[in-house]
Amino acid sequence: MNQHNSSIRDEALALLHQGLTNRAVAERLNVPRGTVGWWLSEERRRSGVRFERPTDCPLCTDRSLDAPAYAYLLGLYLGDGHIISKPRQHHLSIFCAASWPALIDAAESAMRRVMAAPRVARRIRQGCAEVKSYTKHWTCMFPQHGPGKKHERKIALEGWQQAIVDAHPWEFVRGLVHSDGCRTMNWATRLVNGERKRYEYPRYWFTNVSDDIRQLYTDTLDKLSVDWTHCTRNGKPYNISVARKASVALMDLHVGPKS
Repeated sequence: MNQHNSSIRDEALALLHQGLTNRAVAERLNVPRGTVGWWLSEERRRSGVRFERPTDCPLCTDRSLDAPAYAYLLGLYLGDGHIISKPRQHHLSIFCAASWPALIDAAESAMRRVMAAPRVARRIRQGCAEVKSYTKHWTCMFPQHGPGKKHERKIALEGWQQAIVDAHPWEFVRGLVHSDGCRTMNWATRLVNGERKRYEYPRYWFTNVSDDIRQLYTDTLDKLSVDWTHCTRNGKPYNISVARKASVALMDLHVGPKS
């Protein structure tokens, strides 16, 4: 870094103060971007200025929140999402099966609509896609974050979150189903004119170990007049079923199968 004279450094800092990005300054002056960043950090250190990364967090700024996108993302987070905390940063991750590309796109879109400033990336693993976003403000948006697994601690919505869910219940239900649910075809047999015949019918399942998260799901279904049953399978009461024809039709209209 000593190879650059002080006049180039001063010009770089002046351009940065005008609002140019590190990349733009580096390209204009033909200087490595890391060098530009180092000059800026050294100037801040000498001035005693603590750097705070700009944020568009709706709870920390006056930016309005995209409520439908948030309701959907909240459902995804409560299902197959988590936040990993690191110094001065939190990583929000939503996990999706790699066989559902539209769901992966929807998760990334929801993250960007809720907060556009943080970086969003995808990590593709065998059979799985992790959609990640990086900012310390994700814990503002998801105060349910805490140590341990979700089903081992109390999960309750804040008043402002519940208001969003009440205003956009189908987006919340869609997020929950897209994370921890599915639409399947069941079959059964019945006697018709003395002959046993097989018939098929669609059913929505939602499976989550957390009693609190299942309660949030069923409370929202109740408000939407969707009939559901709590099914115990193999001694585990983790499954919520929607199978009545009218209720399945509502779910098909507003949720639909994963894709």
